[in-house]
Amino acid sequence: QVQLVESGGGLVQAGGSLRLSCAASGRIFRINAMGWYRQAPGKQRDLVATITSGGSTTYADSVKGRFTISRDNAKNTAYLQMNSLKPEDTAVYYCNADVKTNPVVVARQYWGQGTQVTVSS
Repeated sequence: QVQLVESGGGLVQAGGSLRLSCAASGRIFRINAMGWYRQAPGKQRDLVATITSGGSTTYADSVKGRFTISRDNAKNTAYLQMNSLKPEDTAVYYCNADVKTNPVVVARQYWGQGTQVTVSS
């Protein structure tokens, strides 16, 4: 199986920065896209940013210009650099990865357990 472990969340004041990490481990043949999602209390889980294995990125409009997604393919790790944080960025942030566990099976989605990000005003 595949495990995704997030780290780097915490409490920060508005205008501050945090860097999240997501390390994938286990039976990994290839990781396709990786992404970050977030879920605030009482709301649905929303896409924040994605990155392909080749480095192409997409962002939610609400984070463009403030957040940067990156990855280290050799370490099977994705990062989310979050700058100019706002109280509305407060949420549990989840890592997602599209993983092939061997050459013949179809890739499937895996999720991390989530890391809390709280931005105080």
